[in-house]
Amino acid sequence: MAVEFTIDQTPNPNALKFSASQPLFEGRLSYRQGDSPDDAVASALLNIEGVDSIFGFQDFITVNKTVEADWNTIVPKVQEVFENAY
Repeated sequence: MAVEFTIDQTPNPNALKFSASQPLFEGRLSYRQGDSPDDAVASALLNIEGVDSIFGFQDFITVNKTVEADWNTIVPKVQEVFENAY
């Protein structure tokens, strides 16, 4: 069964929280642009143009974008990463 995701606004307009219907990983992850994570999902998310950093814990990942980036461009790419991974 595919993992379902919901997208929630955060107090920061440059961050969106992607919550999953099941745990995605154990523990937490935190990476910034320029990092080289071993985690394939984290690496794919950081390769999306406009993504500045990510933070995840068990069943959610918060994606932070650069100020000039557009969520309308980033969100479909994030969803594609999740669809391919989960």
